[in-house]
Amino acid sequence: MMGRDAVAARQHPTARGDELSRVYTEGIIAGLLGAAAIAVWFLIVDTINGRPLYTPSVLGTALSNALFPGAVRSANPEPSSISIEMVFLFTWVHGLVFAAIGGIVARLLAFAEHTANVAFGIVLLFVVFEFGFIAVTTIVAEQVLSSLAWSAVLVGNMLAAGVMGAYFWYRHPNLRIEP
Repeated sequence: MMGRDAVAARQHPTARGDELSRVYTEGIIAGLLGAAAIAVWFLIVDTINGRPLYTPSVLGTALSNALFPGAVRSANPEPSSISIEMVFLFTWVHGLVFAAIGGIVARLLAFAEHTANVAFGIVLLFVVFEFGFIAVTTIVAEQVLSSLAWSAVLVGNMLAAGVMGAYFWYRHPNLRIEP
């Protein structure tokens, strides 16, 4: 039989639980804003190049080929053969990944608010993460990236980082970074 305190704890969320919920909600929002920034950027780039939704279709096809190796799909579709299914697949996975990254960053920032010298480590982690992303995609996804402009990919990543950074800065105006 449970004690009165245990029952009360289950019925009323603790302040710690509320704080974690707020942190992760903030992270998910930041991640989705970053994913949306990249999506809008590539929609603009693809539309200017006369092939709207080309980038998410190519990336969705590459993702599908990686997840389901037996399926035979071209990683470089013609502009007239854009697959809406691949666009949705990539957009969904992209949003999930960015929401997860946003959650991790939000959790780190919540910790950094109480320990100022950790914030500098988070900035370094971001730089290493961006460099690692570029290095890994160069090695693993060379075929896919050959059909996309590197400058557009870098600008998209920087836009996402900027949007997420601005949102986090707005949410944490008192965050200090000390080396």
